[in-house]
Amino acid sequence: MKKKKMKKKLVIAMSLLLLTTGCTKTLTDSNKQPVKNERTGQTLTENIICRPTNKETSKLYEKNKVKIEKLPECDNFKLTSGKYEGLWTSFFVKPLAFFLLVLGKFIGNYGISVIIISLIIRLIAFPITRKTAMQSELIKKAQPELNRIQKKYANKQDQESMIRQNQEMMAVYQKYKINPLSGCLFSFIQLPIFIAFFEAVQRTPVIFEDKFLGLQLGTTPSVGITTGTFYAYILLMITIALTTFFSFKMNATGNMEDPTMKMMPTMMTVMIVITALFMPTGLGIYWVTSNIFTIIQNIVVKRSREVNGKA
Repeated sequence: MKKKKMKKKLVIAMSLLLLTTGCTKTLTDSNKQPVKNERTGQTLTENIICRPTNKETSKLYEKNKVKIEKLPECDNFKLTSGKYEGLWTSFFVKPLAFFLLVLGKFIGNYGISVIIISLIIRLIAFPITRKTAMQSELIKKAQPELNRIQKKYANKQDQESMIRQNQEMMAVYQKYKINPLSGCLFSFIQLPIFIAFFEAVQRTPVIFEDKFLGLQLGTTPSVGITTGTFYAYILLMITIALTTFFSFKMNATGNMEDPTMKMMPTMMTVMIVITALFMPTGLGIYWVTSNIFTIIQNIVVKRSREVNGKA
């Protein structure tokens, strides 16, 4: 009972957090049209948290009456820099941007900084994600029995049959020590992290002005393909597609005999790829890093269970 109450509280807390999230504001000109950097094709963000280092970018902000002189330099940005902007920005976006800036300045590249911070976050969340991966493996093991129960009651819609079906399925869950809600736990955590990364990249000029392997971190792949290094952005999109597909494929837990369930990894991958086309490249790098971590983690968990099963 205590675990269920804790999960309910977590869901409520995450929901409230998402409802109070700040958001990036697109910089617009006097005609209310988005302001773009002609060189990179990037649409600029109005509510940046530190001063641009690129002169061309600075001129665009000054031209559109953004008082960048009041902002701290990105190299000198601190957790306390700027005014309080609410719970979300002050306790999630700014700290993430700060660590990206510190590490990026030390390494000399903010793309590598995104990768390392992504890995650190996943390592911190490893105890939770490991449990999720273990639950996924347990569900796969129990799936034949669950499928038999579903077939047994497939044509029975009366209340008594539905109650019996639920009871038999719960018995299978208890037999394999499966917690149906545990798989959702990391999803509630991952979404705020994803949004925080998006805002940290979009609102920090020194990050969105930087490049990594020919990729402009603040430019969307859809724009980068036509204005930047074509092959670099195409390779990024292929990597996003492949890592997303295998990540979803390895975590699939439904009845894989069902054609709809078989198509689910493909459908989800297509949706993610289309979304990634219009998201900052820096966010795409975070997504690929997170996917690779998930794939390796699932392989390790699966092999450890196989070894323990043989022991």
